[in-house]
Amino acid sequence: MPSPLPLAVVGGGIGGLAAALAAARAGRTVTLVERAARFGEIGAGLQLAPNASLALDELGILAEVRRSAVTPPRLVMMDAVTGTEVTSLDLRGRAYTERFAHPYLVTHRTDLHAALLAACRAEPLVTLRTGLTVTRAEQDADRVRLSFAERDERLDADAVIAADGLHSRLRRALTGEGDPVCSRYVAYRGAIPTGRMTGRMSQAAADAAVVVWAGPAMHLVQYPVRRGELYNQVAVFRSDGYTPDSDTWGTEAELEERFATACEAVRDALPLVARDRRWPLYDRPPLGRWAYGRIALLGDAAHPMLQYLAQGACQALEDATALGRALREQADAADAFTAYAGRRTERAGRVQRGAHLFGDLCHLDGMGATMRNLALAHRSPADFDDIAWVWTPAPGTVAAPATAPATAASIGAPA
Repeated sequence: MPSPLPLAVVGGGIGGLAAALAAARAGRTVTLVERAARFGEIGAGLQLAPNASLALDELGILAEVRRSAVTPPRLVMMDAVTGTEVTSLDLRGRAYTERFAHPYLVTHRTDLHAALLAACRAEPLVTLRTGLTVTRAEQDADRVRLSFAERDERLDADAVIAADGLHSRLRRALTGEGDPVCSRYVAYRGAIPTGRMTGRMSQAAADAAVVVWAGPAMHLVQYPVRRGELYNQVAVFRSDGYTPDSDTWGTEAELEERFATACEAVRDALPLVARDRRWPLYDRPPLGRWAYGRIALLGDAAHPMLQYLAQGACQALEDATALGRALREQADAADAFTAYAGRRTERAGRVQRGAHLFGDLCHLDGMGATMRNLALAHRSPADFDDIAWVWTPAPGTVAAPATAPATAASIGAPA
């Protein structure tokens, strides 16, 4: 029988909420702790490929997410300098529906988060707690004890899922790693009311396609969200002013300078890209181990990745459903974590590496961009062979049980 202690989830973002929901669906009692005073999500648009829609279906919230999501007709790559179409994929045609059972969706990040939060609140087995920052995790053979910065309180848990994001304190404590790796790229992003858009921009919003304008060391992504009421735009570029010990790089002036060679359609869109916050882009090399006895990593804590395959949230949702299946199959959480990691580590690492490669392809310049465009020019919109492995989560093989868990008597995370 599973332990009477709850499974603890650290982090109340998309991955953490999905993990809590999946664990509860597997019959486990769950306590989720979030360091913020209230639940919420920042950011703008989010792409949900069919592997993510499948995960949402397994979690029982796909219908709710679809209420506000948009189903785009196409994915389109445009040349940001020449303004010409490079290639596209038909997301509603017969070839797509025969190959993928679930839709390609685009949604506002806050809408997906709200759907997961509502489902967790409606689940009797899930307890949600805010304003708690984990500072220490001590594990032994049958439990993990969490300590918090805000109060002299301890939480005894059967096991812990660390879903505490890119800067995961628990990952750092478990692996001894340093800071995430900065890509030297920065993003400006936001969603604006479609009513503010005129001319060419209004026509683009009405088309509802996901458009990627690929250019030298920069790109612009556009698509509608929230029933088409908002239009999401993300401008990304490499900063020549990057320094690891400064936060003054990736400025608006650099943004304008990098996109100065773009075509008229991109330059017209740029003034409508939100400038209130810049987002430096980080990742880490793939990690070969996610399970450490009764503590396991999930989402960005396990596999932070660059956004070029639009798979960050998608892979976190895959993590959650794989975790749920493992918890149904294994009574002991440590065994379930071993099975979960065995199913997910290799695939997520491959997606991390693939995101780097697609970013390089997107940001080619000169002859490289010309050769890319020529190579892709004759691709059929019904040809999904290059991307199907990302959008189709094949069943993984369960890893052999560890001979001994990492039963360090105490695992401390820095305050």
